[in-house]
Amino acid sequence: MQPTSIERDEKNSIKVYKIVFYICAAIMIGVTAYALAESLREYMETGKVVIGEILVDTEFPIQNFAKLVSYLMVASVVGWFCIMKLGGSKTENLSKTNKSIFRLIALLLAVLTSYELLYNFFVWNALMTADALSGIFRIDVLNIPYPNPKTPWSLVFATKMFLAAAIISWHAFYMLSKPESK
Repeated sequence: MQPTSIERDEKNSIKVYKIVFYICAAIMIGVTAYALAESLREYMETGKVVIGEILVDTEFPIQNFAKLVSYLMVASVVGWFCIMKLGGSKTENLSKTNKSIFRLIALLLAVLTSYELLYNFFVWNALMTADALSGIFRIDVLNIPYPNPKTPWSLVFATKMFLAAAIISWHAFYMLSKPESK
């Protein structure tokens, strides 16, 4: 029996989600490996490192194009979406207790990541404003020595990655909160 056009379309859409997920996974692995290697090299040379700075400073494929942190952020969100399209229906098979626990964890993570996103964005904005009032414009180099003063975080990196984490967490909460389809 020949598959119907609906079945063929379903198989093709699954294929597309898998291909896009593997591309996203490769981007995430490649960017993370590069960042770890370069951060380790910088730490060996200088004895200090700013979390995420190498991803903010590196533009790819040419200068003045997208930063690696942007690729990492987008690949994380798109990869998550593909995973949920491929396996999101499996959440329907969870017991109500397990689903409730996962829903609460997703809500907790969504609230925490949203707070961190806003916190980092407001700190970044305040530092940019203070610099602008002094006639200085150094948007991409601003960092915050928090939570550990010895390893500050790049505010561009922190803001973009917490944005991705917030989107993923809220989407997970939404997916776990949808009424069950019968």
